[in-house]
Amino acid sequence: MSLKELIPADKALDIVLSGVQPIGEEKLTLRRATNKTLSQDLISLRTQPPFDASAMDGYAVLQSDVTSLPATLNVIGESKAGTPFDEPVGKGEAVRIFTGAVIPRGADTIIIQENTNAGDGTVEILEGTAKGKFIRKAGLDFNEGETLLNAGDILTPYRLALAASMNHADVPCYSQAKVAMISTGDELVMPGQATAPGQIIASNTFGIAASIENCGADVLDLGIAGDTRDALRVKIFEAITSNADVIVTTGGASVGDHDLVLPVAQEIGFEFEIAKIAMRPGKPFLFGRFQHKGKTVYLTGLAGNPVSSLVAFNVFVKPLIQKLSGQSAEALQRVPAVLSCDLPENDERAEYMRATLTVSKDGKRVASPFTKQDSSMLANLVRADCLVYRAVKADAAKAGDACEVVLIS
Repeated sequence: MSLKELIPADKALDIVLSGVQPIGEEKLTLRRATNKTLSQDLISLRTQPPFDASAMDGYAVLQSDVTSLPATLNVIGESKAGTPFDEPVGKGEAVRIFTGAVIPRGADTIIIQENTNAGDGTVEILEGTAKGKFIRKAGLDFNEGETLLNAGDILTPYRLALAASMNHADVPCYSQAKVAMISTGDELVMPGQATAPGQIIASNTFGIAASIENCGADVLDLGIAGDTRDALRVKIFEAITSNADVIVTTGGASVGDHDLVLPVAQEIGFEFEIAKIAMRPGKPFLFGRFQHKGKTVYLTGLAGNPVSSLVAFNVFVKPLIQKLSGQSAEALQRVPAVLSCDLPENDERAEYMRATLTVSKDGKRVASPFTKQDSSMLANLVRADCLVYRAVKADAAKAGDACEVVLIS
């Protein structure tokens, strides 16, 4: 495949993900496992609840003693959470019980305290309860040996709580990808610094770093490489020797005299499969692989224009990081909408147009693309609710025509 070829976006994503496998597994304590991905099924080590337990504060009694009311019973003890009452409950007897406590032997009914009058060593039952009501049977939630979480599940707060209740102190997780980030260009300075004539602020550094972190990956920010081969070579070698799984560069991905990422990376030994995508924004996109000490290092070169880099990251780099980290690789999901305006015929590149979104009286999403779609315009991206997708060579469209959008807000 020639690097001069303009590759369709869907085909490019297939190339990026081809042969990609999770990078490894590790045991993590529950506190360190938030939003990590399980690498193995998780089987419960216990039954929950492990005993019949009361769901309310009240009295544990025999149903036969409360069929005729009012009834007065002798209180022979109490059962608290963590401190069971060890004796059986007999006819004419009651045990004071609290939420979460073990149901004493013999008792089959819980009378809530609101329906009683407490006496001196006795309790008057004013209103009865159905047999078994307010009793949580052992195993109501789950049983020992039951598979409750599966490989591939992301450990959300709810799932972490469940893993803890299953009595797992640590969990097997896929290792998270380590992503090295390199910004390129003599024109870049960091926010807060003074700019010389011709210089701009390095916004990609922060947008891409946050995007990497949102994937659950570890970010290694290697800063800005100037427009020389030596400067860029040093940064790429630093990424490789730092054991990065993915190198993400911004800028220098096109074919100008100062676009050095492709030639420098090729000199190092990266083999590239993609240099241009049939997509707007995001046409300049590099993808290559390098074998280092038995490990594949991936390099993704994003355009310098901030909108191009952020859109291309979500289309190609995010699914790569997800797959390396044992997650399901998520392609951008398109949902139906209608256009609020006319659009001309599209060219040979699929387009993602920044747009606002409203809902019509009949419940349809209505997309209104911005008039200006320049890939340097970050403010429009922030104002946008969605990206209107237009396929390669899409016909001219009229207001009210159906379209597809990617939700981004």
